[in-house]
Amino acid sequence: MRKPLMAGNWKMFKTAGETSAFFQKFLPLVAASSHADIVLAAPFVNLPAAVAATASSRVEVAAQNLFWMKEGAYTGEVSGPMLTAAGVRWVIIGHSERRQFFHESDEMVLKRTEAAIECGLKPIVCVGEKLEERERGETGQVLSAQFAGGLAPLSDAQFAGVVIAYEPVWAIGTGRTATPEIAADAHRTLRGLVRAGFGESAAASCRILYGGSVKPDNVQALMAQPEIDGALVGGASLDAVSFSTIVNF
Repeated sequence: MRKPLMAGNWKMFKTAGETSAFFQKFLPLVAASSHADIVLAAPFVNLPAAVAATASSRVEVAAQNLFWMKEGAYTGEVSGPMLTAAGVRWVIIGHSERRQFFHESDEMVLKRTEAAIECGLKPIVCVGEKLEERERGETGQVLSAQFAGGLAPLSDAQFAGVVIAYEPVWAIGTGRTATPEIAADAHRTLRGLVRAGFGESAAASCRILYGGSVKPDNVQALMAQPEIDGALVGGASLDAVSFSTIVNF
């Protein structure tokens, strides 16, 4: 059985003070939630506050991105070793907003993923199609291309630590959610790609999350699908009660 992973992505929200206040309210609500792994991705400047607040809990902290070089003249970038030194354990890579607004390619996703694994971070690698691609019936081709460019070149040992998040771009922050059946179909496609690239054992153990307007009122239906191993939650993770309800689906 794959243990569910419920991850929150705060994007560019909250100050350090608001981060501490969130966890003060959130942690008691999930203190008994041993059924799932819980991860929250805070903005870079809030990571120390998040790590400090979760130190004695089961909740782990993620960064929302990293640069593939360990150090150097790369103004504004943050490296994997910097994140691990700060107590971060996870990192989101290739989020649709990074691909859309910052023109990150599959090649960049691969380099970031390799860098994360090298320094001991656990990557959540995002894939997903745009609305026009879905309407043209190209979801499978898009997922295949993103997998081929961003994940397939990894070694078996490297891939063993990867979590995949399927996030249809048309459902990110739009209020539109893929039906549980649509999401599960995409997850089956992704698991087939894992099986073809890394074998049956990897396909059986790889956790594939759904991300795209996950809320307390739709999480149960999504998680009822055997192919869906958890959620990557955006806006609904900003509120402690809302996100704890999702975690405790």
